Amino acid sequence: MRTSKTAGNDRPSGNPAPTRRRLLQGAVAGAAWAGAPLVRAQGAWPNKPIRMIVGYTPGGFTDNMARAIGEPLSRALGQQVLFDYKPGANSIIGTDLMVKAPADGYTITTVIAAHSANPSLYPRLPFDWQQDITPVAMTGIAPLILVANAQFPVNNLKEMVEYVRSRPNQFNFGSSGNGAAAHLAMEAFKQQYGLKMQHIPYKGTQPALTDLIGGQIQLLFDVPLAMAPHVKAGKIKSLGMSSEKRLPAYPDYPTFNESGVPFIGNTWSMVLASSRTPREIILRLNAEINKILATPEVRAKLESTGVVPGGGTVEETVAFLAAEVARNARVVKEAGIKLEG
Repeated sequence: MRTSKTAGNDRPSGNPAPTRRRLLQGAVAGAAWAGAPLVRAQGAWPNKPIRMIVGYTPGGFTDNMARAIGEPLSRALGQQVLFDYKPGANSIIGTDLMVKAPADGYTITTVIAAHSANPSLYPRLPFDWQQDITPVAMTGIAPLILVANAQFPVNNLKEMVEYVRSRPNQFNFGSSGNGAAAHLAMEAFKQQYGLKMQHIPYKGTQPALTDLIGGQIQLLFDVPLAMAPHVKAGKIKSLGMSSEKRLPAYPDYPTFNESGVPFIGNTWSMVLASSRTPREIILRLNAEINKILATPEVRAKLESTGVVPGGGTVEETVAFLAAEVARNARVVKEAGIKLEG
């Protein structure tokens, strides 16, 4: 498979609005969870460290979300959560390792929104996303910000849509890689507003940002934590936040809806386990993660970086993932995106 011009491929997709309860409702729970065994794990679980596979390089959104949950989870379970970085292939490598590990609750993984695009992007996945995997818990949703090169002659979203629509195929937009949430968010936005631009995939956010500042690309979607310092420094300009409402950490950034150009786009983070994992372990993990997400310390930490804390039942998480897979399938088909692998 190919990650195109992208290294950690820490992917920020036009998603449903980031209100937790709305995000976690509306689809039918998948067969994988329905068939999860009720057999108890050998001995009292957990009685040894738990391996948390992270499908991207350290330091990005996925790693930050894994640690936000994994470190307090160690304290809650009385066993260390060990982070194992297996980057590559839109998190397919790490997810496959989790699927092939013993289904005893000692190997889990954290994925982001790109995971829900993989069934449409890659025709030969080494696992069945429905039969082999059980979503455990949604941990957070991060709305994306649309930024532009400082010299790009538009100052708001309405101007941008009119300017780009009247000049088809004259501009480039970047992303942290093919299949990244940021890539699919822009594809969904283009489809919604009839825009034609060229996609330039990069090996991560940083090289895309470098070329945005340099003028090689004109537009970029990504998480606000990575973009806001450069907006403040005047190196790039903000056009809008693709969230339902303004984020507490970024109160001065208007939303697309406020600007008269309605659109919701975000990435998210989720913990997965093998579908063969005993059900009581899945329920325990879900319960502990929900408790962690409800603590003032963790909520404040996530919200300070522009992340809306997640939560919800296993069934709601399964439903959310199924809805995301279906939505991304439509975006990928309409955009004609084809990747090797």
